[in-house]
Amino acid sequence: MAEFLPYGRQTIEDDDVAAVAEALRADYLTTGPRVEAFEQAFAEAVGARHAVACSSGTAALHLAMLALDLKAEEAVIAPAITFAATANCARYQGAEVVFADVDPDTGLMTPPTFEAALGRLGDRLLAAVLPVHLAGASVDLPGIKGLAGGAPLVEDACHALGTTMSFGNMPEQVGDGRHGAMACFSFHPVKTITTAEGGMVTTNDERLAERLRLFRSHGIVRDPGQFRDPPAAPEPWLYEMQALGYNYRLPDLLCALGISQLAKLPRFATRRRALAIRYWSLLARLSPVVRAVAPPPGCDPALHLFIVLIDFVAAGLTRAEVMAGLASRGIGSQVHYIPVHRQPYYRDRYGDLDLPGADAYYARCLSLPLYPGMADSDPDRVVEALAEVLGLD
Repeated sequence: MAEFLPYGRQTIEDDDVAAVAEALRADYLTTGPRVEAFEQAFAEAVGARHAVACSSGTAALHLAMLALDLKAEEAVIAPAITFAATANCARYQGAEVVFADVDPDTGLMTPPTFEAALGRLGDRLLAAVLPVHLAGASVDLPGIKGLAGGAPLVEDACHALGTTMSFGNMPEQVGDGRHGAMACFSFHPVKTITTAEGGMVTTNDERLAERLRLFRSHGIVRDPGQFRDPPAAPEPWLYEMQALGYNYRLPDLLCALGISQLAKLPRFATRRRALAIRYWSLLARLSPVVRAVAPPPGCDPALHLFIVLIDFVAAGLTRAEVMAGLASRGIGSQVHYIPVHRQPYYRDRYGDLDLPGADAYYARCLSLPLYPGMADSDPDRVVEALAEVLGLD
């Protein structure tokens, strides 16, 4: 049998290994010069003023809520189709989550679904909006911002590193901060670049950047010039804990990998786009039973996931049967995502919400293999296997 194709995987090359080996021989394994170097390179790559590295995409989202001083009596709006961490970051602060429905054909929160969620806020203050660039496809940020009444946008951009979008005449990078207060990224192995585990928050607001750095490392300040109670004489061991922070630091060792990977972002993004184009061409013959999720107008995504929508009823097969059939042919697949409002924790808290767009999207979605290491012919192999399983060959 041909090599098994997982739905996603990291691309680690010899220079990545060499960069990590060099870091292992250096003076710092935890916080050292590679952290700041990675942050500076990342900020430049996405066009933001500041980038703050942290231990995961989940940590990035939580840090963003801490930086905004999110409180228990407040609320955020997040789409129902996302990973649980998008909503959980608000609950960590005791705030409530109002789930927005999504477009059933893209999985994205839209201005109309966001506006409907606004109507379910009740008397709670909307403290933040968390639009999710699902699979790498960008949300209509200006449209949502125009309805948000001044509430800051915190973009969950964990899927969207390398994606460009255009809401006018000029293209923008996801994470450049033109519309959102902050954008959060993940470097999990199946993402566009990896640090094994890791995350980043970008912002153009210096005050938010300072707060992100404070909460990232126990709420501790070591610069005497920033002490609230400065000593009469400088003493090098002193530090102040000024807030209740966390150990969300990203080690120098992993930043070495991040620096090496980030240099390959243009190549990785180009490769993902080429594979997606091939998929879109091949899948046309499986319509209407199978339809690839198309990017919204003005979006040029560096897709993290390649998602198709399958009419399993028309095919006469369950999704589990299709996935098993693909696996028997050496093709991995996955489901992104179970609607968060359907999870027991949130159902217990908010009851059974009626979000038909999210349910319709979830009922049909399936993620197919997409990663830079795939061969040119692999999309053909995947689509052929899918056609066989669905009886469309």
